[in-house]
Amino acid sequence: MASNPSEAGVEITSPSMLERRNSLEKHLQHRPDEQDLKDRHILLDTTAAPALQARQQELERQRITDNLKKGLSHRSDKETLIAKNILPESSAAPAIQAQQKELEHHMRADSLEKALKERPTQEQLVKDGILKDENMVSGARNRPGDL
Repeated sequence: MASNPSEAGVEITSPSMLERRNSLEKHLQHRPDEQDLKDRHILLDTTAAPALQARQQELERQRITDNLKKGLSHRSDKETLIAKNILPESSAAPAIQAQQKELEHHMRADSLEKALKERPTQEQLVKDGILKDENMVSGARNRPGDL
C-alpha cells in the first residue's frame, strides 16, 4: 500500500477546488490594470505614499471647501442681481416662476393681438388727418418740374 494518496491514483484536489482555481485564474487574466482603476476613480491617482493618501485627500477636500467659502463670501446679494437683470424680479415661489413667465408672455401676446385687431384702418387714419391720402402723395411725386 502506498503511503502517498497521489501515488495510489487518488486525486487530492476535488472537482470544486479545480473549478475555483480555474475561475480565479480566469478573473486574474481579466483583471483591470492600475491605470484603468485610476481612470474609474477606484484607485487614487497620486504619487503619495499609501499611508499619506488619506491625509492628502483630506487636505484637498479642505482646500476646495475654503475656496467655496471664499467664493460665497464675495457673492452678490439678490437685490443686486435683480438690479442687474440677472435674476427676474418675482414674488412667486421658484417652483412656479417658469409658469408665471409663460403666463406673462401669453398675456403680452394676447394684448398685442387685441391692439392689432382694434387698430384703425388706413382710410380712418386718412379721414382723421393722421395719414395723407396715398393717391395725392404718389401723384405729387410723379409730376415733373415740382422739384
